[in-house]
Amino acid sequence: MNVRRTLVRAALAVTLTVTAALALDRIFPPNLTRYLDRSTEVVDANGRLLRAFTTKDGLWRLKTAASDVDPTYLALLKAYEDSRFDYHFGVDPLSVVRAAAQDIASGRVVSGASTLTMQAARLLEPRPRTFVNKVIEAARAVQLEWHFSKRAVMGIYLTLAPMGGNLEGVRAASLAYFGKEPGQLTAAEAALLVAIPQSPSRRRPDRSPDAAKDGRDGVLARGLEDHVLDQKVYDRAINRPVPTHRLALPMNAPHLAAWLSSQSPGTIIPTTIRLQLQSSLAGLIAEERGQMPDKAQVAMVVMDNRTGGVVAWLAGGDFFGHAGQVDLVRAHRSPGSALKPLIYALAFDDRTLHPESIVEDVPIRFKDWLPHNFDRGHQGAVTVRRALQQSLNIPAVLALERVGPARFLSTLRAAGANPVLPPGDPGNSLGMALGSAAVSPLEMAGLYSGLANGGRFAPPWVRRDQPKPAPVQLVDDAAAWYVGDILADAPLPEGFASLPVALRDRRIAYKTGTSAGFRDAWAAGYSANWTVVVWVGHADGTPRPGQVGRVAALPILFKAFGRLPGEDNRAPRPPADVIKVGSWKELPPRMQRLGPTAVEGAPRIAYPPPDARLELEPHDTVALAASGSGQLHWLVNGRPLKGNIWTPDGSGLMRLAVVDDAGRASAVTVRIVRRP
Repeated sequence: MNVRRTLVRAALAVTLTVTAALALDRIFPPNLTRYLDRSTEVVDANGRLLRAFTTKDGLWRLKTAASDVDPTYLALLKAYEDSRFDYHFGVDPLSVVRAAAQDIASGRVVSGASTLTMQAARLLEPRPRTFVNKVIEAARAVQLEWHFSKRAVMGIYLTLAPMGGNLEGVRAASLAYFGKEPGQLTAAEAALLVAIPQSPSRRRPDRSPDAAKDGRDGVLARGLEDHVLDQKVYDRAINRPVPTHRLALPMNAPHLAAWLSSQSPGTIIPTTIRLQLQSSLAGLIAEERGQMPDKAQVAMVVMDNRTGGVVAWLAGGDFFGHAGQVDLVRAHRSPGSALKPLIYALAFDDRTLHPESIVEDVPIRFKDWLPHNFDRGHQGAVTVRRALQQSLNIPAVLALERVGPARFLSTLRAAGANPVLPPGDPGNSLGMALGSAAVSPLEMAGLYSGLANGGRFAPPWVRRDQPKPAPVQLVDDAAAWYVGDILADAPLPEGFASLPVALRDRRIAYKTGTSAGFRDAWAAGYSANWTVVVWVGHADGTPRPGQVGRVAALPILFKAFGRLPGEDNRAPRPPADVIKVGSWKELPPRMQRLGPTAVEGAPRIAYPPPDARLELEPHDTVALAASGSGQLHWLVNGRPLKGNIWTPDGSGLMRLAVVDDAGRASAVTVRIVRRP
């Protein structure tokens, strides 16, 4: 009976104890607030750190898992701090007995018997060092082991271990003291990071290198004693110096990181950026800015056309310099002529224009606006191909008039761009052909990548933890192919002594743009795999006289392509519905010509009539006649003619245009046949 009564009491005691423990566990669950209050981290496509941010209380606390650190560090840590970590339940009874015996024998506290789990509990909830708090830590340690795996408990310690100053955790310390991830630690470096938490203020290597070295050497000695290190590794490690200063944590893609961190503070944000490309192109921009007398800002966006992801985001120059923290990748600026390919793509998609269509480059007034070309001249009747390659303004405005400004604007928005219009502009201005609708380099990259992808447009993708935007077919494959074929065969601007290396290695379709007042210089281009957009200017809009896109931005674009991974540089095969013709005359009538629409009050050419055939003797002249108000001015193939008496200088098609003082115009094409 006594035995039975004893067993019943024991069972009851165990039951009450377990019940109380479960109740306390439910009432007081592990407090992970400090562990979860970590630095925001923005990482690249492979998980490498681009930039981190301090916590709200100013600490560098980067999440560190056991898999993130070198195995030698873990072995040294366990040997020095808790050799039976893998086997105990949070409290090590053998260590408790040993510590008690040492304390009684010496009459003072010699060893605290703290396990790594108990230290993790203390780091989660810091308390003064008292006996009662020690008991609480032990209980919390058991609770942690109940709830989490050994590797998870180790992760708590690795993330919160004090490393001197505002550094917490092995990863933050490894980056700050050695400039590397903790998975790459040497034995000497690992030993130092094991030693610092024992006395983080006294063993800070940037403040007390001698004390730090002594602590490190003690860890190395324990590692040798416990056969964690062999003699050769120990000898090499013991002679290594300790770092004497802290390094800055990585600052790659700082503008992008700042933007994303504001969206998801306290988390790890995975991006599509490729750190190696980001670093290489940042070096290129630093080189280019070093050669600019005015130290203009350079923004660059690089996209992978195959994934739609942004692989490089360079938003300016010196991040800590004047206006350096303005994210110029997302800043809306006037694109100048850089949107012209999109206008022609829509016209090609409508089958109202073709690269070989004839378009009039003559002075034309659109209501109260008289646009002109950059060089103030006019080329007369030219093909659309030449008009786009030469970035002629009048043909682009005529193309936009045919497409419709409202439709063009809605297409840009459907593609993921958000153009900013001038105050009072409702979105029907033909000025969009010349840059009145401001876009960002990021939006421009998305638009050009859409052309590279056969007219399938989507906003650029940069966060891998968010769904990839679904592409929308806004123009067909043939229209996109026409644009790429034109731009890839554009003649190089004057000043290029030889073919850039990038153009020898891959086929690049490119276009430049310059805003009014030389405030913004652009170059945008794409190959089969990559799209690159470059913007050069000042963040505050200060003009840069003479710095046009083909001078300031295009060379940087070619150099950027030269740093991108190689690819097949063959021209893509044309889609089946591409129309191949020898000249504009073989096109359907609706696609043959693009000229000014009829304008009320415009002059009318009376002679010669449209499409006339004039057979002339060698010295014959033609008296041109037109009706209209005011003084009339004649142009032949875009060149001014004095008076109205014309002496053709050869045979063939000639384009005649007449313009009045108000800029209203009309034109005809005639064929001249000179008899021998």
